[in-house]
Amino acid sequence: MALRKRKSSPATPASGSTHAADDAEVRNDGGYNAGLAVFSYIIGGIIVWSLIGWGLDNLWGTRWIVLLGALLGAAGGFYLSHMHGLTKQSTSAGENNADSGPSKDGDSNAK
Repeated sequence: MALRKRKSSPATPASGSTHAADDAEVRNDGGYNAGLAVFSYIIGGIIVWSLIGWGLDNLWGTRWIVLLGALLGAAGGFYLSHMHGLTKQSTSAGENNADSGPSKDGDSNAK
């Protein structure tokens, strides 16, 4: 099995561009990774809380707690995704976003 070496930054970089290039690389790859993270949070939450609900169903002789656990797990996955900032819409600089809200100068251009 081949081992991958970790990128290491020099102790005293000649310029600050090395760190900026690494940050840009992380930002460009964030969409796919963020999507996988959101998917993992939601599916993981559903599986874990469904198993907890299944265990409680067997313990108490009910049949509905597993469904409650699945819903709780999905909601928890969405919540974690939102709190980690994975569900934000990112727009590139200079892009005009229609839902950006009122203008800063108060002129709404409404007729």
